[in-house]
Amino acid sequence: MDMELLMMALAFAGLAITVGCMTTGNGEKRKSGWTVENGNLSVFITEAGGHMAPVMFYRDTDEPVQPYYISPWQQEDLEVSDPVLAPLRGDFFCLPFGANAEPCKGRQYTGHGESASSIWERVAEERNGKITELTLVMKAKLDPGKVTKKVYVVDGRNVVYDTHIIEGYSGGMPLGHHATLAVPEREGAMKVDVGRFDLGMTNPTLFSDPKNREYQSLAIGGEFDDLSRVPLIWKEPAYGDCSSYPRRRGFCDLLSVFKKPADTPAWTTATYPDEGYLWFSLKDAAVLPATVFWISNCGRHGSPWNGRNRCLGLEDVCAFFAAGVVESNGPNSVKDAGFPTTVELSPDAPTAVNYIQGVAKIPEGFDRVKDVRFGKNEVTFASASGKEVRVEVNHDFLRTGRPGGES
Repeated sequence: MDMELLMMALAFAGLAITVGCMTTGNGEKRKSGWTVENGNLSVFITEAGGHMAPVMFYRDTDEPVQPYYISPWQQEDLEVSDPVLAPLRGDFFCLPFGANAEPCKGRQYTGHGESASSIWERVAEERNGKITELTLVMKAKLDPGKVTKKVYVVDGRNVVYDTHIIEGYSGGMPLGHHATLAVPEREGAMKVDVGRFDLGMTNPTLFSDPKNREYQSLAIGGEFDDLSRVPLIWKEPAYGDCSSYPRRRGFCDLLSVFKKPADTPAWTTATYPDEGYLWFSLKDAAVLPATVFWISNCGRHGSPWNGRNRCLGLEDVCAFFAAGVVESNGPNSVKDAGFPTTVELSPDAPTAVNYIQGVAKIPEGFDRVKDVRFGKNEVTFASASGKEVRVEVNHDFLRTGRPGGES
């Protein structure tokens, strides 16, 4: 049977399948990995690093949606200095999150940790009613532990549920998700909203050093309470818009917003009015209080970036920006403001991090998200222009780790 026909048959049977090295239609040399899919949704996960992309939402329609970024060097044979850069794409789990430039307790972690660059192994594929599940495991080398990744898709829902179960680790660790989205060409065409937040701050140290042929536009350690008015490194203009993208071509920046726990999930949205959809993430702010914005707009000129990289990371984490394990465990300004920057891990009990990402098609005139309402097995996104869209999603998954309960 033709491979494409085989993939389609298995997809509609609700089975996850192994994918070898292959080339996609856009020339990308896809990494080895696995696809978990059903009739409406297809999720590819790389063997190296467990990076999630491409992901095709609404694959059963005339206008499927692929929101995630895939680094441009996937089509090239470039050597990279940090192993996380080799598969760099979409969403991946970071343990520990951050640059990790300094050793910690004799361990020298790579950028965003072993979970973002080491080899994952397939453990199981399972179909239970409308739910298809793929289970992968990453066995750590630096720590006496492992991470189990469970990815769930549900028939008829354009939502990806995933759980990372951390076992065998000990001590405080910055960790979280590194969701990275593609950014359109037109300035300001992508609208990002996070709702109310309790602290906003630009990176507390120089993030992009001109000595390394990198350039930033945001102020160092500047606080803000509005994403549309964030301190810039210049006196004139003194503030810039970080609520729509792309902005300020030629710069690469970092900022974070922090939220305290609430009765309902914390959320982030990226709305693409020209393309007729919005992307969203849902999290428990008690576990992942920060959303780190990695704003890459052609501002890095060393290899493999080469002045061409454009993407937006909307990274839901518990960390001190992207500094790494040493700085997140030490005294820092975010802790002083009342927010944790590490998750305490114990070898005696596993820690589960649950996360939800999805896409919703939006009606004409839906400009950007102003409010989000949570009902039983559903979320309603309300726009500033008065339009609404309802998505069926079991947000209790953030608490239970079980994707069932869809209406």
